[in-house]
Amino acid sequence: MNLMTKLLGTAALALATTSAFAADPDLLVFDWSGFEEDGFFIKYAEKHGSGPTYAFFGEEEEAFQKLRSGFKADVAHPCSQSVEKWAQADLIEPWDISKIPSYATLAETYRTDPTFVRDGEVYFIPTDLGMTGIAYNADEIKPEQVASLEIFLDPEMSGRTSLPDNVEDSYALAYLATGTSDWTKATEEDFKKASDWLRKAHANARAYWADGAELAQLMATGEVLIAWAWNETPVQMVGDGYNIGFEREAKEGSSAWFCGYVNLKDGPGSEDKAHEFVESWLSQETADYIVNEWGYGHSNTTAMGTFDAETLTEVGLNQITAPQLEQLPMDISLREMMIKEFERIKAGF
Repeated sequence: MNLMTKLLGTAALALATTSAFAADPDLLVFDWSGFEEDGFFIKYAEKHGSGPTYAFFGEEEEAFQKLRSGFKADVAHPCSQSVEKWAQADLIEPWDISKIPSYATLAETYRTDPTFVRDGEVYFIPTDLGMTGIAYNADEIKPEQVASLEIFLDPEMSGRTSLPDNVEDSYALAYLATGTSDWTKATEEDFKKASDWLRKAHANARAYWADGAELAQLMATGEVLIAWAWNETPVQMVGDGYNIGFEREAKEGSSAWFCGYVNLKDGPGSEDKAHEFVESWLSQETADYIVNEWGYGHSNTTAMGTFDAETLTEVGLNQITAPQLEQLPMDISLREMMIKEFERIKAGF
């Protein structure tokens, strides 16, 4: 399957619950900020009168450490690469698929992947997917300037670029730039090349963005002209009247990701409501919202079949001919090396 495949979030702010998003006390969702918007749980709210209560994380390693330290929630929203690590840490338990009938709408590749499904038990339900490519200020930058990922190393762009404060997305950029488009086959030599390239890109970066809202602000002010961005940012900025381009077909390629929900062990709330929440997420209503308002795709293949090619192209979900690095689950030891090295790079080492 060619995945139109991380998500996600628009304003990852804090790790604690906040009264601003306190709603149904029987369900606590640990999520990327932005996913508390009403459009993601329409059917759940219709049944229960409100959405869940939310707590937020800024990136998945942060979420993992918070859960390891004893933080309790019912449901969490990691991306595919984290599932194996969370399972090995005994943080998650299987879903009862009989309570989530729309699970049948997921593509077979999601329902059979051994990272997500073990001995017939489902530990991860993909929900949202998107693309990471070059967002650029089209008033200042010409399309030919973003024909290569080397724009991130261009001396003329010093202090005018932004990278994700996210190990997977930043390393996806670096792997692509150094010739690796399948990180499930990456060697230590590939990792070293990618790390060396990322150090050079770091030297040009004005800032690392943690969420789409932060990046949109950097680009709206003109501080940042070039960013490695989720397609959420150009979709929403164009909707707000900004002239922002999105290039997924640089010669080295772009990246695709997908995220979903896990059932956290020993959650303090209602198991039935946790399942109802995911069932609501897999609905046509949520698919309509995430595609039209966020520019992301949805794992419900039936729902995605209702969108025409023009709509998918407008939000950056169309198929491309350039290489595409799928952010699939990778060897855990390699991911741990990436996490450690990424922190060193950001610190200037």
